[in-house]
Amino acid sequence: MSVDEGPGPSDSPTPVTYALGRDTAEAERLRRQTIELQPLAAELLDRVGAAEGQSAIDVGCGPRGILELLAERVSPRGRVVGLEVDPVHVAMARELVTERGLTNVEVIQADARNTGLPPASFDVAHARTVLVNVPDPEAVLAEMTRLVRAGGWVASLEPDVAVHLYHRANPAWDRLDEIFITAVQAVGADPFIGRRLPELFREAGLSDIGVRAHAELYPTGHTRRTIRLDLVRSMRPKIIALGIASEQELDDLDRAAREHLDDPHTLVLPDLFVLAWGRKPTT
Repeated sequence: MSVDEGPGPSDSPTPVTYALGRDTAEAERLRRQTIELQPLAAELLDRVGAAEGQSAIDVGCGPRGILELLAERVSPRGRVVGLEVDPVHVAMARELVTERGLTNVEVIQADARNTGLPPASFDVAHARTVLVNVPDPEAVLAEMTRLVRAGGWVASLEPDVAVHLYHRANPAWDRLDEIFITAVQAVGADPFIGRRLPELFREAGLSDIGVRAHAELYPTGHTRRTIRLDLVRSMRPKIIALGIASEQELDDLDRAAREHLDDPHTLVLPDLFVLAWGRKPTT
């Protein structure tokens, strides 16, 4: 997901570039993430009661998001909007919608902080790994809250990278974690935002707030076993440009860490996921 100026009013927020890039590898990682995190997405939709006939928006949907899952939940009478600012990802998402025959899904290009959409347009507003990537998550949550009707739900799934486990320890991992956190913070984002979700939801004026944490150990061969390495690869140009690490150091660390992960006895828990949901008050 990325945030930028969309078709909203002329006083749109200052553009923000998606720190993880927009190349083919990153787009493929985002598509793969849909499958990897589908059980958590389904649980979150269960929590907010997403059901047939409702309207829902997937904020920062990227090339896929949870558009298919939302379409399945609200069909046949419901409506789904995928919102994304990056034109490359918008085109990919629209292609997916056409290929899958998702006739009740529309993908629009707009800024997640200032969508230009009418207020109270949806029963559910959902975002996944969006707030962790923007300097002003409060603005995104405020817009999501504006978009749902009274009694509607806002839901988000975000990581907290401070909770991780790589055992046995490896120096390459310690350095990679330092590089990743420094790079994310350098663009003004919060890699520890998972723990802040209930607080942010309260500040957005939501009520009936629920929260759950999920952690999982990934075995050899699982696509999320290398997620931290894959994210660092996506951020490589920015990391080098900021002087956080050299290209040679990144190559050496990547090689050492992947060799460590090839050992089936290495335990890997890359981060903690936090699911949060809250209702917009009726009065």
